[in-house]
Parts: sequence; structure tokens; C-alpha cells
Amino acid sequence: MTRRLHLNAFLMNTGHHEASWRLPESDPYAHVRLDHYVGLARTAERGTFDSLFLADGPQLWSRVAQRPAGALEPLTLLTALATATEHIGLIATASTSYNSPYNLARKFASLDIVSGGRAGWNIVTTAGAEAARNFGLEHEPAHAERYARAAEFVEVALKLWDSWEDDTVVADKERGVWGDDDKIHPPRHQGRYFSVEGALNVPRTPQGYPLLVQAGSSADGKAFAARHAEAVFTAQQTFEDARAFYADLKSRTRRAGRDPEHLKVLPGIVPVIGSTEAEARELEQVLEDHIVYDHGVARLESLLQLPVGTLALDGPLPADLPPESAVEGAKSRYTLVVELARRERLTVRQLIGRLGGGRGHLTFTGTPEQVADAIETWFTRGAADGFNIMPPVLPSGLDTFVDHVVPVLRERGLLRTEYGERRTLRERYGLPRPANQHVVPAAARPPAPASPATTDPTPTPTPASAPTPTSASASASASALA
Repeated sequence: MTRRLHLNAFLMNTGHHEASWRLPESDPYAHVRLDHYVGLARTAERGTFDSLFLADGPQLWSRVAQRPAGALEPLTLLTALATATEHIGLIATASTSYNSPYNLARKFASLDIVSGGRAGWNIVTTAGAEAARNFGLEHEPAHAERYARAAEFVEVALKLWDSWEDDTVVADKERGVWGDDDKIHPPRHQGRYFSVEGALNVPRTPQGYPLLVQAGSSADGKAFAARHAEAVFTAQQTFEDARAFYADLKSRTRRAGRDPEHLKVLPGIVPVIGSTEAEARELEQVLEDHIVYDHGVARLESLLQLPVGTLALDGPLPADLPPESAVEGAKSRYTLVVELARRERLTVRQLIGRLGGGRGHLTFTGTPEQVADAIETWFTRGAADGFNIMPPVLPSGLDTFVDHVVPVLRERGLLRTEYGERRTLRERYGLPRPANQHVVPAAARPPAPASPATTDPTPTPTPASAPTPTSASASASASALA
């Protein structure tokens, strides 16, 4: 089969640029308007995107003075979007640090059923003391501990999603038997972080379990992704860094005993698009002119874990910043920002301008053809399996990408022209449906014993209603935010 791009639309209120809400076209209340998100979802579906994605966190992001703050709970919003769309995948962030496996597994199973198999879970470990204090903790857990908890969380979630076999429901009205109790498998999990006894109260879903997504590029994050992730959202500033990350992650996945093709790497890109390069540069400048630098300095000091008032707007970053190993927050993003500033010798003002569009993701400014060229280069030369598209302004940025970049990608044979027969999100990403860990594949079953009443015994057939497993392992799972 021809290798095709995977595109995910990362939707964030009025757009990813922090000043997008100040433009005349923007609605400052869009972040709590269902019709805004319905329109965006339908636009992404018109562009035959594989999926859309909503970020989330259990805290109020940034100061409310800076930009539209707060967000609708993503699983609630995605359930509404499931009824307004037909094809596009629906991915939500949910934290392993501040949730319980049973409740979260039930919510994602419900979304997968309601959407007909289009749910995805971006599994994060939630850095930051602000979130910790919302849950009665003085400090955020250490980076390694967050990952250990995430690993057990995912283990429990998989047990819960597999606690019903696919053919548990028999619905036999004649005999008065609705389901087969022998096909219910309570987890009875006793671990370091979680104790979960009973089976999930939702049947096994169309996908078996949601597409499992990871975001983060720290050493812990890459190790976790190699074992569990099926799609990775990452931030890379240069083609060379992206290709190195791609090769490293695919190699780690192979060493973990998994097929590297069952992990899709999607770097984030913020496309600033104009009909000419000059027009695109003009839009970029308009956005930069609307940045409030006091907000940017406060955000940068927080990311770099510096005391308030440390940074001088027209000076460089301090020379004595701690190494990544000393950071307990978002390790990979910390390193990306510091390396960007050092590599390009940026002042704090210039760095804030560079980060204003995508918080460390690549911002690419140019014509539709130039944006398509960049995407094609990364895709065909070993740096990406697709892209996390992050429009700087919404809805106009997504409209422009779908109306002008998507046709170019289709003409080049890189992107589908229609969704076709593949219905579930896993199928769109070219991933197998995971086998239930409690079901032995037919090929691995021993022959049935000979019957004393016959001299020509035959093996007991697999019931016609049982689906053929597409994977011998149910261990393909999740990930976390570095």
C-alpha cells in the first residue's frame, strides 16, 4: 500500500498563537462555544484528517489576563462532536496523575462506543505544582514516579477494557440469557498505586480500546512510548532533530519487541500561510505585534523555574541554567526552549516571539506550496509519519490549510481524497485491533480431545460470533507527557 500522511488537527480556542484572540476576526468566547468546535471538526473532516485533538490539564493554564483561559472538559466536548461528525477520530488528553483508572477507562470506552470506534487517549503525567495543589499535594510527584504511576495506570486500564470478551453478550430471549458470565474477567488488580477489583461496567468497545497517544520527548518519555504508544505527538524545531528523534524512537520500539510501523510519529507544526511569502510574513508580524511581553516573560520564567524578575527582555537567557536532569517538570520542552535560544542566540524578547505561535513547536511561514514542501520533506525523508497541525488562528488558519494545503498534498499522492471503508481510528492509523488478553487465538489452541462416540474426532470450532484476533498481544498501550 502507498504510504500516506497522517494528519491530526490540534484545536485550541482561538488558535495556537497566544495573541490570536486579539485579532478583529477572533471571538474571545470561542473556547466555551460548542458551535465553534463543531465547525472546526467538520472542517478537519472535510480535509480528511485522521483525527482531532483537545489538550487538557487539571489546573487553570496561565494568567487569565493573557489569553482565553479555561476549557470545556474534553471527553464531554468530544461526545458532542461525535454526533456532529462521521469519520474523524476524537482524541482527548487525560492525566494519569490525577484520575482513577476505573472512571477514566469507563469514560473512554463510552466515547468509543458512542463514536463508533473513533476515540483516542493522549496519556499524560501532568507536571506542575499548580495541578498538584489542586489535589491536596504540596509538590508535584517526581518525574520518575509520575511515569511509574502512569505505567500501572495503563496496565489497569487495559485489564478493564479487556474485562469483557467481545462476544459476552448473547441476547438469547428464548432461554432468558442476556450475557455469558464466563466471559467476564474482573481485573482483581493489587499494585503499588492502584487496587481495582471488579470488571468494567461498559462492554468491550469497537476498537477494543482507544488509540493510545503519548506526548513528550524526555528519556523517560521515549522509553515509555517505545513500550506502549501507538501515536506520538512531539515538538521538534529542526529537520535534523526530528529525523534523529524519529530514528531513535523507531529503534527503541523495535528493541521493545514491537513493530515500529505500529507507532506513528507526528511532530507539531504551526503553519502561517499566505498566498505569497510576503503575505504570510505580514500575518506573522501582525501576530507578533499583538504579543504582550510581560505575559511571555512570566510564562518563560515559570517554564525555566526561575524566580520572578530574573529575565531581562532584551538580554539572553542566564548562562547558568540547570541541566534537564535537575528539572522535575516538562523536561523535554525545557531542553527544546533552552537549545533554541542558545543555538540561534536569541534575546528573551526574540525567544518569546518564537514561542508565541506554538510554545516550542515548529512555526513554518510561507505559501501553501512551501508548507506542503516542508511537510513532504519531513515525511519522505524519515522525520515523520504525519503532522499535528496547529493553526495559529482559528477558524481561519484551519480553513486556509484545508482549502489550500490539503489539495497540494492530495495532488502529490501524499494524502487521501476520501475516508473510504476504514471506519475506526485504529484502521485510519493502520493499526490492528488488539486481541483481548483473555482470549487465546484459535491458532494457539490445542486440538479438542477425541470423543469416545466417534473415531474421527474434529477440533471444537471457534464460535462464528467470535472476532478473529488481529494481534497476539494486548500490551500495545499508552504513554505520558514528559
